[in-house]
Amino acid sequence: MYLSGKLIMLSASANKLSTLKERAEEYADLIMEELDPENLGYIELWQLETLLLQRDAYMNYSRPLSQASVGWSQNLGNFRPKDAVRRLRCALKCLLLENWQRGWILLLWLMAMAGLFTWKFLQYRRKAAFQVMGYCLTTAKGAAETLKLNMALILLPVCRNILTWLRSTRARLFIPFDDNLNFHQIIAGAIAIGVVIHAGNHMVCDFPRLVNSPPEKFAVIAADFNNVKPTYKSLLTGVVGLSGIGMVILMTIAFTLATRLFRKNVVKLPFPFNRLTGFNAFWYSHHLLALVYILFLIHGSFLFLVHKWYQKSTWMYISVPLLLYVAERSLRTCRSGHYAVKILKVSVLPGDVFSLIISKPNGFKYKSGQYIFLKCPTISPFEWHPFSITSAPGDDNLSLHIRTVGDWTLELKRVFTDVNASSTAIGRAKFGELGNIDKNGLPRLLVDGPYGAPAQDYQNYDVLLLVGLGIGATPFISILRDLLNNTKTEDHGDSTTETSTSDESMTSIGSSSTTSSAKKKPQRAKSAHFYWVTREPGSFEWFKGVMHEVAEMDHKGQIEMHNYLTSVYEEGDARSTLITMIQALNHAKHGVDILSGTKVRTHFARPNWREVFKRIAMKHPYSTVGVFYCGMPVLAKELKNLSHELTYKTSTRFEFHKEYF
Repeated sequence: MYLSGKLIMLSASANKLSTLKERAEEYADLIMEELDPENLGYIELWQLETLLLQRDAYMNYSRPLSQASVGWSQNLGNFRPKDAVRRLRCALKCLLLENWQRGWILLLWLMAMAGLFTWKFLQYRRKAAFQVMGYCLTTAKGAAETLKLNMALILLPVCRNILTWLRSTRARLFIPFDDNLNFHQIIAGAIAIGVVIHAGNHMVCDFPRLVNSPPEKFAVIAADFNNVKPTYKSLLTGVVGLSGIGMVILMTIAFTLATRLFRKNVVKLPFPFNRLTGFNAFWYSHHLLALVYILFLIHGSFLFLVHKWYQKSTWMYISVPLLLYVAERSLRTCRSGHYAVKILKVSVLPGDVFSLIISKPNGFKYKSGQYIFLKCPTISPFEWHPFSITSAPGDDNLSLHIRTVGDWTLELKRVFTDVNASSTAIGRAKFGELGNIDKNGLPRLLVDGPYGAPAQDYQNYDVLLLVGLGIGATPFISILRDLLNNTKTEDHGDSTTETSTSDESMTSIGSSSTTSSAKKKPQRAKSAHFYWVTREPGSFEWFKGVMHEVAEMDHKGQIEMHNYLTSVYEEGDARSTLITMIQALNHAKHGVDILSGTKVRTHFARPNWREVFKRIAMKHPYSTVGVFYCGMPVLAKELKNLSHELTYKTSTRFEFHKEYF
């Protein structure tokens, strides 16, 4: 027994499992119970070796769904490309399927820019000013026209309320709303290029040509300058010049601090310049763009060569998008004041995570997978931060799980746990009932939302594949519970002959139906495969209650849950063999995983995603599987490629959606 305990502690140390070390004696007793049924008080080394060699038998006992059957070959074999031509055709189809929505949007956008550039270029080609400033002028004016378009379009992808509404319409079928921020960044890049072309041509080309033009050439455009030939200094210090320079400076600051190097604190600057990095610098610098739009309107109203008001088209481009954006921000401000919430419970959880349970504002309706913004005026009167909702739409309150990864979340945790100790509950995250707490003195918390996210469309699929990395599991907690709640509601409706609805189901129906009197449409999604991948053993402590609650609610086996701990050496490695065997032995005997503490078994190392997709394709032929991923970008590409590859290799259709944190 002493040797077994020592080996367990060594293996736990090698895999950085401190909790396992603390229970080494308990698991040594488990081995003794297995190998010493006659209670001799000792075991021999060959018995332990034999047990290690038999670990697969225990693993298979506790993992019945991990083995692929011959049905897989029936689903895959007939669709596998046989030669290079078919593989190329398959790759092209995958590429088209993946990018057709982005493609037509980008093509339309590029065509619009090319058309506007060409139109303005030819227009100034026919003006008298062309005789003085040449193609420098036409190029600058063509770039300016694209800038007007892009300064208008860049506002639309960040109008969250409009996008959330459009997600519920048929527009989602041909517009990639999940790529709104990517399109926002692409437009920003086009603006930067347009500014360089426009300002560069003015300052180094057509301005010098204008200033140095002979009198006879300047005479043809003298009326545009009140018959006074400008100097280079007067061109730069006038209204047009100063507004243009001001815009370039402000946009340079905002664009630079919005890059990943600064926004994600990749750049390490000495004090006090370190304040220029991080989310706060990005957030505040982006509000400088409000001044840019004011200068943009001024700049477009004092043009040298255009004098009629209807020819000054800057306001025509940006008026509607700007009004929509102002209305958007006004709505958010008014709604956040109306959506002041009460803090019902704060739970400090292991793994640098804490949960908030807050009251649901009156009239607040949302879908599983959506997110909200939080603002705590005690911390900052301006900053809003997004967090996924982890409660189900039918719940009476809202719950959030927040990981402390930045200064704002650290401060949020501090103000809610230090202000009033009686309002803080130390424990595991779960969907349990609320306790009595003292709410006096807690800081005010404002809510804005809900806003659309890729995961909210989960009901459009037959089967769900949910993949969360670490805290990226939060959007799927709400989906899992909503899926089980809806099944329970449908079963209850099927078992009665009259139409009767409880208060709880009415709340759930009201959150996802357009009318309160209509029956809730039966959901399409009937089962889900949930894969949670983490490298921190401590994360199991805060997620333990969630896994246990889902397992208890899942009476029909709708949810297939898998945990993966990547900090442990992969299964089959000699350094983790003993832990794998103990885990399988404990799960086989007691039905509880030694790491998660639930019925959900924990795998080691990273999942073999190809095998995961194959198993789902085998289990659900001729079905549409919604693949939803939330985590770091590194895994998204692999999941996306497998989704498209297996779509054309099998009869199962995989549709991939991503969400980064």
